[in-house]
Amino acid sequence: MKSVLASIVVMTAVVVTAASTQNAPPATGTDIYHVMFTKAAPGQAAELAKVLVTPDTTAPMPEHFIVLRHQEGDDWDYVVIQHLGPKAEVVGTPPAQNPARPLTAWHNDTFASGPGWGEFSKQMAIGGSAGSGSPVYVIGVHRAVAGHREQLQAALSAPGGASDKIESGNVLLQHVEGADWNLMTLTRYNSWQDLGNDRAGLSSASASTPGGWADIRQHSAFHRDTIADRLFPVAK
Repeated sequence: MKSVLASIVVMTAVVVTAASTQNAPPATGTDIYHVMFTKAAPGQAAELAKVLVTPDTTAPMPEHFIVLRHQEGDDWDYVVIQHLGPKAEVVGTPPAQNPARPLTAWHNDTFASGPGWGEFSKQMAIGGSAGSGSPVYVIGVHRAVAGHREQLQAALSAPGGASDKIESGNVLLQHVEGADWNLMTLTRYNSWQDLGNDRAGLSSASASTPGGWADIRQHSAFHRDTIADRLFPVAK
């Protein structure tokens, strides 16, 4: 993505490395991701999208990112999640030009730890035959009740009553530095129909179901959920 880190300016160089805390499969905190939620300036959504989906050819791994577009939920228009490898360095010298700046109303940035790009791609249906169709995503951000972060992580990693007949992909990212959330969930469905069927099953799960509605709300101080489709990589 063009200038995905362009708006992060600090006074000294900072090196961010993945935490050693282990998540429940399939997410393990081996690599660093840059997560940017952004809202377009009025009338600039289409132009901002063009900038966000353009790979930065100067980046070490220019194709290692995903751009999701808001459909229902929170106030952002796009979320860009870029894989940075096992560590990331933020330097105090900003780039000469950031084409997204005049097109953007606001954005926020967070570094998070998650699985390697191979596992992330598999779960999010990126690349090869997995990149076909019209995938739909549910993005959730949570902040744990004080002292309940491990319990919330376990609840978010549990099936929650989801049907084993519906194929989905799941990634859990853990906050390292940035926004006010602790954990971010990404769930991929192959179609809107699969999303609807899965939500129907989840809503009928009993109150005692691990990872179900009641279980998560014992441990989450706040959360925001958004349904999105994918702009990049383009589904084939």
